[in-house]
Amino acid sequence: MILTVTPNPSLDRTYEIPSLERGAVLRAAGDRVDPGGKGVNVSRAVAAAGRRTVAVLPLGGAEGALLERLLGAYGIEVAGVPVQGSTRVNVALAEPDGTLTKVNAAGPELTAGEAESLLSVVRSRSAGADWIACCGSLPRGLAPEWYGRLVARAHGAGARIALDTSGPSLTAALRERPDVVKPNAEELAQATGRALATVGDAVRAAAGLREQGARAVLASLGADGQLLVDDSGTYFGTARVAAVRSNVGAGDASLAGFLAAGGTGPAALASALAHGAAAVQLPGSAMPVPADLDPAGVTVTSDVPLDRVLTEPTQGSPR
Repeated sequence: MILTVTPNPSLDRTYEIPSLERGAVLRAAGDRVDPGGKGVNVSRAVAAAGRRTVAVLPLGGAEGALLERLLGAYGIEVAGVPVQGSTRVNVALAEPDGTLTKVNAAGPELTAGEAESLLSVVRSRSAGADWIACCGSLPRGLAPEWYGRLVARAHGAGARIALDTSGPSLTAALRERPDVVKPNAEELAQATGRALATVGDAVRAAAGLREQGARAVLASLGADGQLLVDDSGTYFGTARVAAVRSNVGAGDASLAGFLAAGGTGPAALASALAHGAAAVQLPGSAMPVPADLDPAGVTVTSDVPLDRVLTEPTQGSPR
């Protein structure tokens, strides 16, 4: 079983419009609402693969009730923590040419008691979990150190932790030694203060995160592939993609594939690549089912191409 923690979940409502015209009354050709949040997406991908998953998240108001109902329809067990504020609703405006304009709400501000309740539910539900995936931004009311407290408590219960966040929340949690962290190239550069121009730069930055406390680093390098640095070695992989339809939630599907395959070594990296490649070829935030995967299109090697130039180089920020 994979337990996910999403401190700032959402309802994601998408409107299909002919064009975006500021100040006009726009009439949607279609609309849909989906459960949102990085940890929620991981649970959706795990459930799509036929595996058991439990989603821990704060829920508030009618929006929270709808989110819980939608997750139940996906076969996801919800361990909700009632909060005073309402679960946020994010809005996306999709144009026919693929342009997507998004408005993300801040979400409710959690009280100290609600923050503590989230930690308590994680600990109480962690028994029997193969992994706990802690994902996404923190809502108002939760200090950057909150993820670090969660990692410490989960480790105290004997659970393994995968952390997918960025900025101060990531750096503050590293001292508690999460079992794996999953930055993208920009987040990796920001966390280490290193500019990334080549795959070798990314390898050195991942080693820097391990020096700061991460036991393993699964780094997404966008179209260039993925990198895994853990106790078993350093591995680089790519996956065949016929055409990209949507990259929404692809990184979350990738993390789900990695954890479902054990969360360590080249086989788990191959699973991450297969799930991520399948996700970008699906519409919206749809998560892949086993029939969508193309394991034959995945290549993983320990002969890392250190000099390969990244398609999208990133600049590290001074730390």
